[in-house]
Amino acid sequence: MAYDTIMVFSGQFKNEILPDKVHILNVSFLVPKLRREFGGTAGNIAYNLNMLGGEAVPMATIGTDFNGYATWLDQHGISRQFLKQVPDSYTAQAYITTDLDDNQITAFHPGAMSFAHTQDIVKKTERGAVRIGTVSPDGRDGMLLHATQFADAGIPFVFDPGQGLPMFTGDEIKDFVNKASYVAVNDYESEIIMAKTGWTLKQIAERVDALIVTSGGKGSHIFAKSKVFDIPCANANSLADPTGCGDAYRGGLLYGLLRGLDWETTGRVASLMGAIKIERPGPQNHHITIEQFRARFKKEFRYELL
Repeated sequence: MAYDTIMVFSGQFKNEILPDKVHILNVSFLVPKLRREFGGTAGNIAYNLNMLGGEAVPMATIGTDFNGYATWLDQHGISRQFLKQVPDSYTAQAYITTDLDDNQITAFHPGAMSFAHTQDIVKKTERGAVRIGTVSPDGRDGMLLHATQFADAGIPFVFDPGQGLPMFTGDEIKDFVNKASYVAVNDYESEIIMAKTGWTLKQIAERVDALIVTSGGKGSHIFAKSKVFDIPCANANSLADPTGCGDAYRGGLLYGLLRGLDWETTGRVASLMGAIKIERPGPQNHHITIEQFRARFKKEFRYELL
């Protein structure tokens, strides 16, 4: 769980950063637009999955400044059962600057997130048995612990390392993959995993039920059962802000997995969730009912979502 402070630079980073001067980098970006949003992968994924009718239960450590976010979660019916407050800590904070090319520069203060390892995975919540989980960007020790606990409990989970990927060695990443049921990364992260592990995408996919690689506006690829499913990028009505699109995609991915949908449909649900998110600024300001989603899905992909 995190607060996202989002700033929009009305230019392009590439025109302000001189490649041959990065060793003495000293730049300042004028950001006329600034917003503080509710974010963090746990909150974002839960928000999107619940929007589709799921019952996500985020587990995270939070700071003493969480009251506003807590009210937001209550308003949207998102469980706070496993949000643990850490005294004398801030909730994690991300400071994100986006340029006109949708590139992002982020500074991140982990705060209470560094205590993620003080919570253990459970098999049952107030909403019932845990059917699937995700290990998404969190404190390093927490990610390692929770992957092991999911595996030991026999609960399938998505390894979704995101911006946390640089914290781990190649051997640690291999261990995550071997324990996970699914791996979800963007194309840049997939290159890091291959470089650190020495594995190809095919070799990663052979170790899990599915490997999902997103490529922004180019769509995504799902490697499953010796097949590669090419998932098109859904059309967005506008391009307001890419922040949180990956988490929206993962909310759709979890929805498809929980419903037992085929990979072609699961990928398209995820893709459409990403498109719906990008139409609104911030990670949790978009909204659509399941009926509206089904109608838009049919219009976009020419078949019914059952």
